[in-house]
Amino acid sequence: MTGLEIDLSHRLGVFQLDARFTAKGGLTALFGPSGSGKSSLVNLVAGLVRPDRGRIAVGDRVLVDTEANIFVPPHRRRVGYVFQDARLFPHLSVRRNLLYGRWFTPAAERRGAIDDLIDLLGIGPLMERRPAGLSGGERQRVAIGRALLASPRLLLMDEPLAALDDARKEEVLPYIQRLREGMDVPILYVSHSVPEVLRLAHHLVVLDAGRVVADGTPEDIFRRLDLHPTTAELEPGHALDTRIAGHDERFGLTLLDARGGRLAIPIVAGGIGAPLRIRIRARDVMISMQPPVGLSALNGLVARVTAIHREGRTHADIQLDCGGDMLVARITQRSLETMGIAMGSQVHAVIKAVSFERDGPVSAGTTTLVDLG
Repeated sequence: MTGLEIDLSHRLGVFQLDARFTAKGGLTALFGPSGSGKSSLVNLVAGLVRPDRGRIAVGDRVLVDTEANIFVPPHRRRVGYVFQDARLFPHLSVRRNLLYGRWFTPAAERRGAIDDLIDLLGIGPLMERRPAGLSGGERQRVAIGRALLASPRLLLMDEPLAALDDARKEEVLPYIQRLREGMDVPILYVSHSVPEVLRLAHHLVVLDAGRVVADGTPEDIFRRLDLHPTTAELEPGHALDTRIAGHDERFGLTLLDARGGRLAIPIVAGGIGAPLRIRIRARDVMISMQPPVGLSALNGLVARVTAIHREGRTHADIQLDCGGDMLVARITQRSLETMGIAMGSQVHAVIKAVSFERDGPVSAGTTTLVDLG
């Protein structure tokens, strides 16, 4: 996979951006609150802004090196850019929109067959239509196709799903998943959605106030207690990779096998053995010192306390090892002391089945489920 190297410093008025990270390839997500510098960083990578200091390289191609006085202009960078809105040419058909970027790429440098990309994005039936006759999801798929047909060295996607409703997001997400696996083009993807990041990212970079505060795999970053509440969207929680063990049609439940035990969630579609990634928020996990008896909660896992992170005077985040699966429970410090919870304590993690909701953008108070099948 082609790698991406970024080491930049740039001042925008009173805002200072300092970002440094290296991604081996695949899809790298830039994550953080509004105003953290995500879009500013993408514009610097695209060449729309010249940085005060720094270096950008895609594979062995250096796009910016201020010490060596290298600054490749935007039109020579071969960087594809997909915005929140599709920005298609309204007077051109889908076919002509797709071919627009192809015309500016030297024939010897063109990669991939047009028909293959059309099939990959599922836009074959749309070829002769104009953008005004497309749904929001269809327009975004065409915009992605146009960017890729320019044979870019790097694809930038700045919150490409932000302007879509939930149904349209679900329409586009599977195609982005297919792209990240089927195209040997690194993707820099801006998002503030936890479900999108869990579903798409190979690599995650968290920005806050212009600084990189975390850099690594989504699984590693979501379990870091020290990030909270620096970035509010990264509420404490853990992602678990599970498989469907069965369905209880009578009560509308699906049974999942995780390393720490069996979990019951509201029923989801999927055959036995199908993979499902779940993210359980810390506020949805209760701790019991005894096996849960007489509770309405259906899920109880034996756990060992591996970390305690106190937040101010009120609450504490407790990291739990459930047979190799990691969870976080958020409890009050009063409960922490009253229950005598300490490092190494053997406890029971209790999770309500109704905490879970299907993936897509997830509303407050729910736990994310991401279909990996």
